Amino acid sequence: MSTRPEFDAGPGRPPGPGPGRAPGPAPVSLAQRKRQLVATELTEAALQLLALKGFDAVTVDEIATTAGVSKRTFFRYFASKEDVVVQFLADMGADMRAGLAARPAGERPSEVLLHAVSVPLTICDAHADRALPVVRLILRTPALLARFLEHQARWREDLTGELAARLGRDPRADLYPRLAAGMALAAFDAVLHRWSEGEDAGSSADPGTLIGEAFAVLAPALDSVTP
Repeated sequence: MSTRPEFDAGPGRPPGPGPGRAPGPAPVSLAQRKRQLVATELTEAALQLLALKGFDAVTVDEIATTAGVSKRTFFRYFASKEDVVVQFLADMGADMRAGLAARPAGERPSEVLLHAVSVPLTICDAHADRALPVVRLILRTPALLARFLEHQARWREDLTGELAARLGRDPRADLYPRLAAGMALAAFDAVLHRWSEGEDAGSSADPGTLIGEAFAVLAPALDSVTP
């Protein structure tokens, strides 16, 4: 499971259209499609087993067996079971950065950042039955939480650079881009923690609603500094 619809796996995934890239899917060979299918099966099996049984209770052998592949095949795609979750986090960051870069010029910083952090939240909410257990796994497993925090630091750098370029500011001399990116990610983190507190996907607060509430608080500060 990744943050993409249908939870397609990260490894071997063809890039989607973006700024400066011609629309339409790039040609995908049969071998690439096969790799994507195997990666998807491994990701699904790993994340669901880990979420169900706990990180320490699941072995690579069990993941491979559930996915219908060999242990050797697993290691062609991932260095460890932890790397499956790391890829899930990497997908979240890629979605945020792409979401920010795709926004039209002229939008307020609060609008741009709200859209960026909403992209992975919206996809997770659409697949809440599968995504919510994985989010809980990450937040409640010390080793995975540490990796999550590492990724947040990278996301902050990515969003800082994108926002600075958008506003024509130098992040080395101007505090605003980094502060704004940090505020947006703090809201994202708070929403994930609040969402994970519900008893099940149906009773958990809607991430889209929660992030909207968070940005209602942040927007005055984010928009107080004009480009």
